[in-house]
Parts: sequence; structure tokens; C-alpha cells
Amino acid sequence: MESFYTLQGEGAHTGKAAYFIRLGGCDVGCHWCDVKESWDVTAHPSYSIDDLVEGALQYPGRMAVITGGEPLMHDLSGLTAALKKAGFNTNIETSGVYPVSGSWDWICFSPKKFKEPHPDIFRKADELKAIIYHKSDFAFAESFVASLRSDCKLFLQPEWSRSNEMLPLIVEYVKQHPQWQVSLQTHKFMDIP
Repeated sequence: MESFYTLQGEGAHTGKAAYFIRLGGCDVGCHWCDVKESWDVTAHPSYSIDDLVEGALQYPGRMAVITGGEPLMHDLSGLTAALKKAGFNTNIETSGVYPVSGSWDWICFSPKKFKEPHPDIFRKADELKAIIYHKSDFAFAESFVASLRSDCKLFLQPEWSRSNEMLPLIVEYVKQHPQWQVSLQTHKFMDIP
């Protein structure tokens, strides 16, 4: 769908320079999705892996973030192999509904209520990022913790349009449950992509 160089705005790598590759296609259907234009895989042009890597090499940062849509709808083995060969750390943001393909340095698992995650994701996730849209999302987030590795980082992030309402609840929740951390969409505060 698009690729661009910016800062990672969310989660464990917030503030780091990153080359984002946003793949088209998603069948999860979150009503609050901020990139609904990514859903239709046929609405976006195809690019060769060589072109994607060449685009990333134009910038000094060596962290590549594959996102979507839902990137694991695609076999990412070739893309991650080429990025690693070119010297990139590979990160992915996924809802985890498909089996993991590719070679990853960091996997951000962001489950959604609209489609159940594939069991493959639980032992591979380095980070759980739960989006808090409603008070019931705290229990949803907690429901995954026992299935994750003990070193998986846990983040609660307010859905952007409800930040004013949800952020105070998240702050109080993290104070009471210190195994969690707050994630904010800092790129939106900085007005960058």
C-alpha cells in the first residue's frame, strides 16, 4: 500500500527511526481502524521485493516495520530474508490471525476481538499491544497473558478517538497492574506518518 521512513510511534520501539512497509489486505475488520483503505488487497499496486528493499536502503535507519492491513495474509519469508540480507532488523505488527511467516527480530501482537488469533502467535510474540476502546478491553487484553512467553512486553494503548476517555482508565489500570505499560500513538502527537 505504501512505504515511508519515520519514527516508530507505538510500543516497545517508540521513538526509533524505522522504515515502514504497509501491505494491503485485511479481513479482520476493526470498526475503529485508522487505515481502512488498506483492507482491499486488490486496490494497491504490487512491488517487487527488490524495489521494497531498495526503497528502505535510501535511509540511514536499519529497522524495517512490516504492517498493514494484516501483513500475515502474505507469505513474508522472501521479504524478510531480503531485508535481513541488506542489514535490517525486521519488526512486524500483526493481529496474529494467520500463522507467522518470515524471519523476525520483533513481533508485535495486537489482537482484535473481531477475529481469533492463530495459536502460532503466542510463543512468538515479543510484545502484546492491546488497543483499549471500551472498558471490556482490559479483560480481553488480560485473557492472552497466560499464553504468552514470560518475557513478552505488555502494552495498553488507547484507541485514538477515545484517548481522552480511555487514557485515565489505562493509567489507573497500569498503576494497579504494573506488569503492563502504557503505549501512546506518539507519531500523532508529533504530526508525522
